[in-house]
Amino acid sequence: MITISRTFTVAAPVPAVLAYLRDLGNSAEWDPAGRRTTRVGAGPVAVGASWHGESRILGIRAELTYTLVEAAGDRLVFAGHSEGAGSTETITVRPAAAGAEVTYRVDLEVHGLAKLAAPVLRLELEKLGTGSAGRLTAILNGLAQAA
Repeated sequence: MITISRTFTVAAPVPAVLAYLRDLGNSAEWDPAGRRTTRVGAGPVAVGASWHGESRILGIRAELTYTLVEAAGDRLVFAGHSEGAGSTETITVRPAAAGAEVTYRVDLEVHGLAKLAAPVLRLELEKLGTGSAGRLTAILNGLAQAA
């Protein structure tokens, strides 16, 4: 299993951060590997909502279907799956002096031949995690300025 986690502080208040992150379709704005994340179905963004995500990592196209499996209090949990991988993305948002502290954690389990690339994949995901945290910080700080 590959685990990547980043914690950062933003100026936006907790409710605004949770509302933005609850819609995984927004990930195309801040995920450097993300190419497209499209909502599957309609209705409110609540537990059970799903998205089809397309990414490019190390030149390889990856597609996962994500489902919001938990949205309670300060925590959002998305479960993603495909034939070659399973991913759990846990986001925790807590009040901080100047806004909110965000912890974004990804637990990725690769299957089959992809396991052989796990050490290289881990290094790439660390880079992508840093890039995502930087982009997400800028976007969430923008929410605070818009309020």
